[in-house]
Amino acid sequence: MTIISLERAADTLPADFPALEADAKADGHAHMTRLVAEFATDRTMFHAIFTCHLDGRLAGIGAITNEPAPAPVPMWRMRRSYVHRDYRRRKVARAIANALLQEVAGKVATVTVHAANAGAVRFWEAMGFTEVDGQPWSHQAHLPIPEPAGGP
Repeated sequence: MTIISLERAADTLPADFPALEADAKADGHAHMTRLVAEFATDRTMFHAIFTCHLDGRLAGIGAITNEPAPAPVPMWRMRRSYVHRDYRRRKVARAIANALLQEVAGKVATVTVHAANAGAVRFWEAMGFTEVDGQPWSHQAHLPIPEPAGGP
């Protein structure tokens, strides 16, 4: 039986992160290296970072920050998401994305992503994100913001 374990990264990235970064580089992606640099210089930019381990190995990671592009209202962006090639199609990305969406709940109404390839487009659309044009992000999802408790 495969055991999926999600953990919130706080003060450090996981000790086995270099293997995930190496896999991303070998797969032609530099965003794990950018994650290391951003985490080292400004950890507070991340509202949350979740890691996913499968059977004790780091299988994936994902983070959420403020939307870095100018936006008409506060928005958060899912970013720095990557699943090791050996663990794709095993619900790792979905588990990380769901954890990040739970983090957003009640804080902002719009979450954005930049889907850089056809596989990412399919994934984010399956997660309920819709394509947008004319923005620095490719897709967004609208989440309900609960009404304040109490009445007039």
